Amino acid sequence: MIRPGIAAMGLVTPIGTGKAAVSAALFAGTRAGLVPRDDLIPGRTVFVGAAAEAPPGLEPGPEPRNNRLMRLALDQIADAVEQAARRFGRDRVAVLAGTSTAGIAEGEAAFLVRRRTGAWPENFHYRQQETGGLGAFIARSLGLEGPAYTVATACSSSGKVFGSARRLLAANLCDAVVVGGADTLCRMTLGGFAALEAVSAGLSQPFSANRDGINIGEAAAAFLLTRDPAPVSLLGVGESSDAHHVSAPDPEGRGALAAMRAALDDAGLEPGDIGYINLHGTGTPLNDAMEGKAVAALFGPATPCSSTKGMTGHTLGAAGACEAAFLWLALHADSNPDGLLPPHLWDGAADPAIPPLALTVPGSRLAAGGDGRAAMLSNSFAFGGSNVALVLGRGDWS
Repeated sequence: MIRPGIAAMGLVTPIGTGKAAVSAALFAGTRAGLVPRDDLIPGRTVFVGAAAEAPPGLEPGPEPRNNRLMRLALDQIADAVEQAARRFGRDRVAVLAGTSTAGIAEGEAAFLVRRRTGAWPENFHYRQQETGGLGAFIARSLGLEGPAYTVATACSSSGKVFGSARRLLAANLCDAVVVGGADTLCRMTLGGFAALEAVSAGLSQPFSANRDGINIGEAAAAFLLTRDPAPVSLLGVGESSDAHHVSAPDPEGRGALAAMRAALDDAGLEPGDIGYINLHGTGTPLNDAMEGKAVAALFGPATPCSSTKGMTGHTLGAAGACEAAFLWLALHADSNPDGLLPPHLWDGAADPAIPPLALTVPGSRLAAGGDGRAAMLSNSFAFGGSNVALVLGRGDWS
């Protein structure tokens, strides 16, 4: 299987927009992007990860905020994508996007107008909240004519697009792929997680004995993948579908373990080759317990790891792409010349029921490899046991 180079990356997160701003915040560690909101769950104030204000839509009619956030990420890779389109042909550049909320927020706002006035607002159309709209939007925005579709597997959506993109390249159905994901805040998502009693009463505390749930966030990230070498490459993808329960993970982490092991096997690596793990780390009691067991079983207690959701909140369908972007920043010499690792932000109260993990602190660094290479892994686990683990690396892995 080929190892695509990740030639370009753009992102919008609660801790910043663009590589420079996000790098500075990510490696220092900040919770400034988590802000209190009282307009998302009736009668309750919750912390959420709020991203930058998105620009107005450029197409006729209003664009969902999901698309507008993605446009901010696409702007950061547009030159690289245009070069690929001219080199390969626009019909040879594919698009794969992941989302779960799409334009639900716009549907909510339109429904409130209809309830108040008895009529739908003139600028609302159902297609604004279609799940599959994100991939088509990206293709239109960049003038691409290759295969374009959207993956929606809840919180693993934009992690799974990397595997799909690599398969398209391997099958010679395209020569380059724009991949990514976007999700934005909406009342239905917050209400749903609140109904599951999974929303934290304050700031989320991943892997803490005091953890009580998640903070929901929003983000967008976009990448350009080609067969050409690049400073950061996609080395391996591992997917599993344990189908343990519609909303609860397998308590022993069997699906998570299978995905991570498959990613290592796919990359041709051993656990000791991984220098850092970006944990799924939602801050819910069940997720963190099972992931801790799975990570400890495969990697032991010494591999540095952290949950960046302590900074951004859980960005749902965008989480896989957002956290892959964090690996890209950590691996790329221009973004991270000092080899820093994202710190794990929490209250420091270790849960004795979770096996010990090497949770990073501010200033933690990637151990120097003898050959200058490094590999990192990121986990994304979703409802229904839809799991994916990605391995990214730098240097010559041919």
